Amino acid sequence: MSGAHDHDGGGHGHTHGVSADSDKRLLTAALALILAFMAGEIVVGVLARSLALISDAAHMLTDAASIALALVAMRLAARPPRGGYTYGLTRAEILSAQANGITLLVLSAWLTYEAVRRLINPPEVTGGMVLGTALAGVVINLGATWLIGRANRDSLNVEGVFQHIVTDLYAFIATAVAGLVVVLTGFGRADAIASLLVVALMVKAGAGLVRDSGRIFLEAAPAGLSPERIGQALARRPHVVEVHDLHIWQITSGMPAASAHVLVALGEDCHAVRHDLEHVLEKDYQITHTTLQVDHASEQLLTIERRHCDDPHGPSHRRN
Repeated sequence: MSGAHDHDGGGHGHTHGVSADSDKRLLTAALALILAFMAGEIVVGVLARSLALISDAAHMLTDAASIALALVAMRLAARPPRGGYTYGLTRAEILSAQANGITLLVLSAWLTYEAVRRLINPPEVTGGMVLGTALAGVVINLGATWLIGRANRDSLNVEGVFQHIVTDLYAFIATAVAGLVVVLTGFGRADAIASLLVVALMVKAGAGLVRDSGRIFLEAAPAGLSPERIGQALARRPHVVEVHDLHIWQITSGMPAASAHVLVALGEDCHAVRHDLEHVLEKDYQITHTTLQVDHASEQLLTIERRHCDDPHGPSHRRN
């Protein structure tokens, strides 16, 4: 006897309905705030000859692009499944997160080059303009951070935008410090040093986004979920003889899924065992998207140590 069941519970972390609309409104407000300030910062940065300000403005441009991309991804992810896209376009949000991470890394490489060049040949920097603009930037970014921080950060898409904004906030703080140093001491290289500090933060945030989105694209198990431990836990459940072809992955952020082939002792109720395993996966591991193929074990499997499948994928888990 065999059975496959897809169980869709309500415990996963992706957003629907009102909360998704709320996220869109929050991100749109943050986008408007950032675009308005960015335009003014570019003008001041050119007049003050400040790389730190120009780099902040460039980072704000990527902030704006990341928010716009996130909004597009949200719209695509909300579309119902159609045709060959049986899960819809939910992974559009992961593409957005990966693009945000790559953008941060590429921008950090360019800023590193410019900062090193200015450390060697520092231009004259107008410290007062830098300090005033940076302090205004801190206020703007605090507002944008507050707006996006209210959205659902379980979504890697929203988290990618949040990392952009937070990094930009740190950048403005570093730029304000650099401007103050220039005003008080005339040390022009402080501007380039501030840029390098910001680069370090950008690399950390960008690498984290690329790593996390890459794990989803490569069908890796979500962080904190060990397929080996879960397989052993399922194999110890009543009437389970063996669990193999166990796969655990994420459809998108907050949507873990699992599939497995389960062999049940002869004479036992396969449907009851399947429901029990689904309950364990949902209650203990918050996996609500499950597909379990359940069969009775053969007499040969029960008496001889051999595999049920000729070509199993991954280890088999059996009761100890």
